[in-house]
Amino acid sequence: MTTSLTDPLTTGTHTVEIDGLVQRYHVHGTGPVCVAHSGGPGIAWEYLRMPELERHLTVVYPEPVGSGGSDRLPSHPHGYSRARYSRFLGALIEHLGVTGVHLLGHSHGGFVAQYHALHHPERLAGVILYDSLPVTGREHITETVRQMEAFAARNAGHPGLPEVLAAFQAIPTVGSDSEHTAVARGLFPAYFADYWGREPEFGPLRAALASTHISGLDEDLSPVAVDDRADLGRLTVPALVLAGRHDFICGVRWAEELHELIPGSHLLILENSGHFGHLEEPETFARAVTGFVTSTRQGTRSV
Repeated sequence: MTTSLTDPLTTGTHTVEIDGLVQRYHVHGTGPVCVAHSGGPGIAWEYLRMPELERHLTVVYPEPVGSGGSDRLPSHPHGYSRARYSRFLGALIEHLGVTGVHLLGHSHGGFVAQYHALHHPERLAGVILYDSLPVTGREHITETVRQMEAFAARNAGHPGLPEVLAAFQAIPTVGSDSEHTAVARGLFPAYFADYWGREPEFGPLRAALASTHISGLDEDLSPVAVDDRADLGRLTVPALVLAGRHDFICGVRWAEELHELIPGSHLLILENSGHFGHLEEPETFARAVTGFVTSTRQGTRSV
């Protein structure tokens, strides 16, 4: 790992070289350190900016390897396993020079965060699983289809609905960055409790959304699957589980299951949110995360 002489927690954009690849990350806010791993995989990190949380915490936003300004693996678009992402997370946390950091993972980033907390808990004071899942595969797909049907029923007749449904049907055909970006933008309204009622607020984010195509296959072209149900009972770091009541893809069913599986975890359902509670209910979201970090804070800057 190659580092620079610049303070790694100065506000702004930084890079660190890990295993010969450049990892870019961004630092905003002040207070205890929280590393926030974005989702997708491949969605550009900017959607996860949490200004309300930055009033209380120093939030470090990595651009996960393979996306944004970070380097891509030689095997791109394949090879982006949770173990790989966890390796980069661990090296980044070491680079920051902080003990007892909190790790927040959103959506696919939640899969990475729970993997990292299970396998490398030594530098973590706590983990925030934000719209995460204990398992992927057929069961998750079935539930997602059911929730999308419910979304369509609630929004029957809306002129924007056909675009959302077409994007949902196109997910299996994505094979390029431009196609991934188009599908993500098309699906965007379904990720909110009331996107069309707040379109002036959220529309610019939709228009700016960008994504890198990551295949979901490992280097040997086997599917990168998640099934942590048998392992979450041995999670040793404090955990906060957050989900939006109207999240069609990582909703309440999965949050409640995570909460039941993780000993001593805390659960908060954001009643007026979908997949983006940090945007839809920013004050409630920030209050919950800040309270959790404050109550579990252990560490300080190492010297």
